[in-house]
Amino acid sequence: MKREFDYLKLPPSLICREVMELLSAIHEYKGKQDLYVAARADVLTHLLEIARIQSTGASNRIEGIHTSDERLKALMQEKTKPRSRSEEEIAGYREVLRLIHENYDHIPVKHNIILQLHRDLYQFSPSALRGKFKTQDNLIAETDRDGIERIRFKPLPAFETPEAIKMLCDSFTEAVNKGKTDPLLLIPQFILDFLCIHPFIDGNGRLSRLLTLLLLYQSGYLVGKYISIEKIIEDTKETYYEVLEESSVNWLKGKNKTLPFVKYFLEVLLKAYRDFEERVSLMSNKQLSKPERIRTVFAETLEKLSKQDILERLPDTSVSTVENTLAMLLKEGYITKDGAGKKTRYVKT
Repeated sequence: MKREFDYLKLPPSLICREVMELLSAIHEYKGKQDLYVAARADVLTHLLEIARIQSTGASNRIEGIHTSDERLKALMQEKTKPRSRSEEEIAGYREVLRLIHENYDHIPVKHNIILQLHRDLYQFSPSALRGKFKTQDNLIAETDRDGIERIRFKPLPAFETPEAIKMLCDSFTEAVNKGKTDPLLLIPQFILDFLCIHPFIDGNGRLSRLLTLLLLYQSGYLVGKYISIEKIIEDTKETYYEVLEESSVNWLKGKNKTLPFVKYFLEVLLKAYRDFEERVSLMSNKQLSKPERIRTVFAETLEKLSKQDILERLPDTSVSTVENTLAMLLKEGYITKDGAGKKTRYVKT
């Protein structure tokens, strides 16, 4: 049975209060985004570099691809060459992310483009599978804490995959061009269907997140350049996999529930915009010294924060300034310290 795609028909479940409220909030933030991009070029340069590193690291870690923070930064700044398979894949992600950042308006959503992006994702790897759709059926499995593996989802058969990706892209492009449906409802449906097709032997998850950025940028939602959407997904990874599983039930029959995945997607995007506004506003406040900005970070959250968390919120602040300010705030009793070494966190008293 072939799976069909028709994005001109909006699932009735998506016309609900929760989704409409999320859309309304995101649209409001998008209006502010345009003002920030026009007026805060100096601030955005700092945010852009942090987001590139976070996005590359997070998207790969979700798939179990790791390197040290120091190596990741060196790879992102192209000060070193990959030393392992993991680093080859990280460098490949870096290049595709850069391609999308700089050329998103000139990358059409077509099946051959998806093949090229997958090929580029593995440009530092000798893999013979790069840029080729799967030639054998694959399964999406997971292993529980007891080491027992279970099949979570059975994707589309390999022989149906090339045609399915072409139909997927054609239907999505047609719906976007007609302009009758909010792109923020079309994009998560496209990404969900892409993941359910699972067109490649490897790299599906990472490519889905790169495609997410591409489609958002093409629709004018540029927040992923400055706040890492991949990092937000990594931080909510359990929920991500839960909604993906919930929305993939009966997918082959075209009877799956898209609402859980769409709602999660919109919540992630809204958080990215809220973080964007918070960081730009804080960094743009010239009346506050950098130590005062660090104090404000603690004043506005109940979270336990590491030095790295503070540096990510205030990327124009040096490590020494953060360390000196934390020492001062500890001495004042304004914050308390929890943990030691790399696990050290600080929280407002």
